[in-house]
Amino acid sequence: MSKGFRRSIFGFSVILVLVVFLGGLGLRGVRANTQSDDGAYREMGVYEEVLKKVQTDYVVDPNIDKVTDGALHGLLEGLDADSSYLSPAEYTVYKQHEDSLGKSSAVGVTGLNVSKRYGYATVVSVIPGSPADKEQIEDGDIIESVEGQSTREMSVALVRLLLEGQPGTPVTFSLVRPRKAEPDKVTLTRVKQAEVIPALSEQEYENSTILYLKPVVLTKSRVDEVISKLKAAPKNRKVLLDLRDVAVGDDQQAIRLANAFLETGTIATLQGQKFPEQMFTAQKGEFITAAPLVVLVNHGTSGAGELVAGAVLDDKRGDVVGDRTFGDGSVQKTLELPGGGAVILSVAKYASPSGKKIQDDAVTPNVVVVPSLDELIAAESEEKPTGPPPADDQLNKGLALLKAKNS
Repeated sequence: MSKGFRRSIFGFSVILVLVVFLGGLGLRGVRANTQSDDGAYREMGVYEEVLKKVQTDYVVDPNIDKVTDGALHGLLEGLDADSSYLSPAEYTVYKQHEDSLGKSSAVGVTGLNVSKRYGYATVVSVIPGSPADKEQIEDGDIIESVEGQSTREMSVALVRLLLEGQPGTPVTFSLVRPRKAEPDKVTLTRVKQAEVIPALSEQEYENSTILYLKPVVLTKSRVDEVISKLKAAPKNRKVLLDLRDVAVGDDQQAIRLANAFLETGTIATLQGQKFPEQMFTAQKGEFITAAPLVVLVNHGTSGAGELVAGAVLDDKRGDVVGDRTFGDGSVQKTLELPGGGAVILSVAKYASPSGKKIQDDAVTPNVVVVPSLDELIAAESEEKPTGPPPADDQLNKGLALLKAKNS
């Protein structure tokens, strides 16, 4: 048995043990149960047999290290979009990039929020006014490669990190747009995050009886702004909270924002196989308004935005209008491996008050309004549409629902 073959079996075994046994506790103090233990060893045996066949019968002598890296990437990505295997070379790049950004007073961003779908990095949402938005990049576009390296062979953690960098520096990637045969080569110049986040959008409708708020992100400062607006509004002022394409934010701030509308009840739970369950409940001291509420969501609503929408929907606090959200709500832990690689493993998932795991089920509105045909055509067109903008059916539906509600 060759040295590379033995190293491949060892590497796969280490990863499999981590995934099956360790959950969120790291490398010590965990005893596997007999059923999991037997299953893990059976899978190691299967992998060893497959690898033997590849080594002896494949059309050419394979690069076993490359084969194993591919298998390990597939194993982790088979769990969920946020779990990743980093080879020693990838982990070195990952740490170097993190260290470089950590020493900078400001991180440069492109305005892209990405995850893994269909094996490649996929655009979840785009921050309005960002370099990515100005390049007309849309939700659902696929990033085929970053700086010449295929995202199919990269962990989502590494993709996200490579899109960041020093403000003013360029990043080049290959972008596949819907219904276009050839990918586009796109170069964006990173800007400071503070410069790319639009201001809180605020508007009044129906003779000032409806307050429309679009936070864009759910950072502490932005949630502070939203809460200030809610406190300043009359108690009977109806609220239309637009969380469409909200993917950037802090989970704790999302819980805080949900609490502004919920006086009692569960906001979310967080639990994993080896992760102590946490339950986030509404605190009366953080409650602000009982006025009628509608929340707008779409397929670009992810993470923190989904926590708010899920709580409002399941606690029947208001209507959630739009289309199904993206589905991203988990906590990751980085575990270093012998040999210099690492595993980024999801160790806990958020669930809405009804118990639905957001990463698995996303949030489906109780009032489903998919984008109109005009909006889809405009989004897929290479040129900006002329004439008046298409009607915002989701916004109009939300306004109609609030108009019909008694204050």
